[in-house]
Amino acid sequence: MPVVGFLNPTSLDPNVDNLRGFRQGLKEAGYVEGENVAIEYRWAENQIERLPELAAELVRRQVAVIATTGATAAASAAKATTATIPIVFLTGADPVRDNLVTSLARPGGNLTGINLLTTDLTAKRLELLRELVPAATRVAVLVNPAGPAPETMLNHVEVAARAIGLQIQVLNAGTSRRPSQLLCASGPMQFSSAATPFSSAGVSNWSIWHRATQSLRHIRCVNMS
Repeated sequence: MPVVGFLNPTSLDPNVDNLRGFRQGLKEAGYVEGENVAIEYRWAENQIERLPELAAELVRRQVAVIATTGATAAASAAKATTATIPIVFLTGADPVRDNLVTSLARPGGNLTGINLLTTDLTAKRLELLRELVPAATRVAVLVNPAGPAPETMLNHVEVAARAIGLQIQVLNAGTSRRPSQLLCASGPMQFSSAATPFSSAGVSNWSIWHRATQSLRHIRCVNMS
């Protein structure tokens, strides 16, 4: 029975829906977990430094392929561990810039995957926020510091904000659900009259943020996930 390695920097709970889709994709390809394929799961529980050892465990298990999701760090850890086992990654950053593949047209090596262009669209999201709130001068970035590679998103936000004359303020937060990056815009950075963000990462994230800002009078929403 072939074995598929699954490597993720977070945990099981926020990935239930993703796993359902992962298993469905395998099923459509003719593989059903427990019947004709086994899946070895490795979760770093938001401890990025554990990824290299978890990747090494999958290599020692002699999996047929490693699927990495959640952050570029997972794919990088798998790449550093094996040059022969195929690795399929999911990333929101540029895989060429992050040295995962040689080029988008010809990945080369043992890695291939999907780029969601999440970080590359940061500038466009800020432009949309400026259109929604023309008087905005400062942008608050609400980020889960325990999430995978929040620094990458913050770097893109800082560069994009400077380009259109906005200031940013980083606010650290965390939930038990899926890590996400959120933006909100306001005139003066006053939460009593600010515009609040919305993330499609899950109803739980929205509920938590809504409870925290339910006294706000003006709400502007933009999808940041």
